[in-house]
Amino acid sequence: MIRKVFRIDNAGSLDNLKLREEKLDDLKDDQVRIEVVSIGLNFADIFAITGLYSATPKDSFIPGLEYSGYVHSVGKNVVKYKAGDRIIGVTRFGAYANFLDVNENYIYPLPHSWSFEEGAALIAQGLTAYYALFPLGNLKKGQTVLIHSAAGGVGLLANRIAKRFGAYTIGVVGNQNKIYYLKKENFDSYFVRDENFKSKLKERLNGRELNLVLECIGGKIFKESFEALSSTGRLVSYGSANFTPKGNSPNILKLAVNYFSRPKLDPLSMISENKSVLCFNLIWLWDKISEMNHYLNELIELNISAPLIGKKFKFEEIQDALKYFKSGQSIGKVVVNLTA
Repeated sequence: MIRKVFRIDNAGSLDNLKLREEKLDDLKDDQVRIEVVSIGLNFADIFAITGLYSATPKDSFIPGLEYSGYVHSVGKNVVKYKAGDRIIGVTRFGAYANFLDVNENYIYPLPHSWSFEEGAALIAQGLTAYYALFPLGNLKKGQTVLIHSAAGGVGLLANRIAKRFGAYTIGVVGNQNKIYYLKKENFDSYFVRDENFKSKLKERLNGRELNLVLECIGGKIFKESFEALSSTGRLVSYGSANFTPKGNSPNILKLAVNYFSRPKLDPLSMISENKSVLCFNLIWLWDKISEMNHYLNELIELNISAPLIGKKFKFEEIQDALKYFKSGQSIGKVVVNLTA
């Protein structure tokens, strides 16, 4: 079978991402061949393509972590799925393709009432939110959670999950236009991130203890969020958006400035203040299939509403989709569609 893919031979620039036709190898006995319908974009895609992600393959690779589609065919040892089944799935890169061969343990049934676009928006961002809130964040009923990039895919899902467990949520966004979505999603409080972040946060807390921060910005925002934590508070970091290239490739000078000015934490002070920082890279779960399935099943059992789809692009427009996604203007999930 000949398939279409977006492949990058040399990480470093969006310009290096090229549409190609390639032969798909014969299906293995434990694999499922997926006809991809929708692809979900993630910041890991941007960082991998621009060469800023440590988990990026060293050689030529196809970006993309999550997708949805139909089962096209199955290997002879596959029993859980059959041709025509609607599925969602994850892969350790490779999702920017119209056909994809994956092990059956990395796909899941698409929730019955969800669209393919909504299915492609769940796993990576949903697991990021859930893993940050519970295994790492140890969220308890009534606690206060500060959620950065609150109108993004992770932020919106994190709020829904946290509210389900009785938390008080404060959302932070990069521009005023996104406040509407935080109101609609029933955040308890919210504000726009600017040079007055510290004083705005203190005002929104209004005497509350800050128990948990979901942090993905980095730099000064990381530092001031950590300082605002109460005793026994936890900051969970899963990204550093301040390193996102503004152009198609990284600005080395700006990267160097951000790198050498990044916050430094003193373990002795952290002991005295009784605060914690936990950091994670979700893709490590791809190699821990039993743990990933455990957390994903817990997430699905919450029966939260389908993810918000902010904008849709065609497969041939994937570079435009990536540029829009990293612009900071997106709401919810950005998806790329291949077939109707």
